[in-house]
Amino acid sequence: MIDLYYWPTPNGWKISIALEEMGLPYRVVPVDIGAGEQFKPEFLEISPNNRMPALVDHTPEGGGDPVRIFESGAILLYLADKSGQFLPKDLRGRTSATQWLMWQMGGLGPMFGQDGHFKLYAPEKLPYAIDRYDRECRRLLGVMDGQLRATQDCLAGPYSIADMAVFPWIVTAKRRDIDLAAYPEVQRWFTRLRVRPAVQRGMELLKGQRNNAAVDDPKAREILFGVRPTP
Repeated sequence: MIDLYYWPTPNGWKISIALEEMGLPYRVVPVDIGAGEQFKPEFLEISPNNRMPALVDHTPEGGGDPVRIFESGAILLYLADKSGQFLPKDLRGRTSATQWLMWQMGGLGPMFGQDGHFKLYAPEKLPYAIDRYDRECRRLLGVMDGQLRATQDCLAGPYSIADMAVFPWIVTAKRRDIDLAAYPEVQRWFTRLRVRPAVQRGMELLKGQRNNAAVDDPKAREILFGVRPTP
């Protein structure tokens, strides 16, 4: 059995989608990040960076002690190897899927995260920051559009953990006023993936507990962003 430490955010959705796609049995352990549960000592033993998702595999290959993993990209690689799915086994295919996973981890995710913060949550609207991250998000979507045009399928050819990592962030494009129609290959890919039953199940996990308005609460803002309310 796998314990998934989770909250319904783009990084959490990556793993819930993957577990559903792979058909691996798992148990959800909610980590309410607005309430500060990511700072509990028992969670920090699994995820010392106080970020979710995190995962504990109680039945790892070869037996032995449970395997504890933090960082969504590392979790996706682990689950792909455990299940033998959604990560090509040949050298070139695995390298392609891994590099697009790292592209999401090092580029798309952080840039979309900063863009969302300065557009939606920052107490002061800073035009320079908003413009900086908006431009970078659009550049990255252009890169993705070109890759999908070349593969005529998914990011690394066959559907893989790279697509599972990227999809939840593309879900947020509308909230940040980015029209996917400007990126027709991304829009085609997104439309195709969003109807996959496993993707839908993964996106629905704890959906009723997600509350975007929670960041308007001063305490929640301080917990999530380290932003103290103005006296």
